[in-house]
Amino acid sequence: MISRSRALAVLLFGMLALTTVGCATAAAQRDADALPATEWKAIQRVIAEQRAALIAGEAAKAFGYASPGIRSQFGDPDTFIAMVRGAYAALISARHVEFLEGAVIDGIVVQPLRLIDSDDTVRVALYTMERQDNGTWRIAGCVIAPSTVRSA
Repeated sequence: MISRSRALAVLLFGMLALTTVGCATAAAQRDADALPATEWKAIQRVIAEQRAALIAGEAAKAFGYASPGIRSQFGDPDTFIAMVRGAYAALISARHVEFLEGAVIDGIVVQPLRLIDSDDTVRVALYTMERQDNGTWRIAGCVIAPSTVRSA
């Protein structure tokens, strides 16, 4: 049995954590509002087109949606697509995808994409996006994380 003072401390810590998350979410939403809807659509189009190229095995096309930093890191389309097939297979195998609400956090544009695989495993791909000098968007990074959401 925990003491009353310990229970109070746990409760206060939980309230502080929820307040912090709420403030961070509100700040991210304000930042997200800094990008117009047309920009979010352009970002989503880049991600969807790269994913379609990955599924079709069109390495050069998929590589073209990567930022200059990613392209220089991997050097060529074949190395890039081999890396995606090995480390990001869920992007290719997902039976269903859904864009979630994007956010701008400390100036970094993040676009989440929910992935549901054939075995109903749910993951979220967090894309970091980079606007190029010509105004186009390119993918500067992606992290795939498990989701707390379960597929029906």
